[in-house]
Amino acid sequence: MKLALPPGNFAAYIFDCDGTIVDSMPLHFVAWRRALGEWNCKFTEEQFYAWGGVPTDEIISRLNVEQSLRMPVEELALRKEEMYYADLPNLKPVPEVLEHILAQHGRIPFAVVSGGTRESVTKSLAATNLLDRFDTLVCAGDYVKSKPDPEPFLLAAQRLGIAPSSCLVFEDTVIGIQSATAAGMATVKVPSPHERNTHRILP
Repeated sequence: MKLALPPGNFAAYIFDCDGTIVDSMPLHFVAWRRALGEWNCKFTEEQFYAWGGVPTDEIISRLNVEQSLRMPVEELALRKEEMYYADLPNLKPVPEVLEHILAQHGRIPFAVVSGGTRESVTKSLAATNLLDRFDTLVCAGDYVKSKPDPEPFLLAAQRLGIAPSSCLVFEDTVIGIQSATAAGMATVKVPSPHERNTHRILP
């Protein structure tokens, strides 16, 4: 499967990380299922993908409200990330996106905009030998308003010194596309694991 890029000459590429650069969403879901299971908290696969791009602590807070739970946000977030890190040896890049990274690296600047923590993003990119390809990382904690607000993408453009209208965003989630569009950027929708036939759920 090839990604269809919109027409135009773009001065910078901005990428989401999880599910866009790296095929990590199935691994993240397994980590969520294991961590939340310790609190008897339900989190369906459908809900997981619908909330793609939402910061970890925000997901836990939402689940607490929805299910009248008192899960410790910071403690559980760390627990979930530890479970994800344990599975990093299985992480692979998304081929359709890797193709564009390799083709344009060194020609135009790259940024990552993620709802994940800086540690999580850094570890994921390092595990796939892609960390040194990006000029800046915009992660949870770097912005006040998360996706679908345009703030994360506008911050990335500012750091790169490129006008938002000259940036092309690669995203796999609806709220990510909404965020980039609100920032005035062109977008490319990256297919989900289901669409790429790489979806898997670990025991």
